[in-house]
Amino acid sequence: MIETTVASLSKPSPQAQREATHSRERYVAPPVDIYENENGLVVVADLPGVSKEDLDVGVENDILTIRGVSHDGLPGNAIYSEFELVHYFRQFELSDKVDQSRITAELKHGVLTLILPKAEAARLKKIEVSVN
Repeated sequence: MIETTVASLSKPSPQAQREATHSRERYVAPPVDIYENENGLVVVADLPGVSKEDLDVGVENDILTIRGVSHDGLPGNAIYSEFELVHYFRQFELSDKVDQSRITAELKHGVLTLILPKAEAARLKKIEVSVN
């Protein structure tokens, strides 16, 4: 699995480029840990302040995309704030060794856990040895 950021396939208009340049939204790459076990890969991403409704995880053209919008969850509007909540964005290029149709995701207390199972062709095949 390779981290990547995919550029838009279609060229945006000059007006859209100016708007994108001046966008007030900021994105940060959430920290992730990636583990491999006998069944596949496990990706654990820290997304503090992101709820299930504000989380978008998807795969398109072999690219796994994690996008989240954070909220502080406090009632009312801030009168004074010394920090700004940011949005999260990260992409990974998946190999054909991942069974993309069986990827699962769970969000618990701001921690996203993705299970990326190995494709059948990538699983280790045990060969029985006979003794004569």
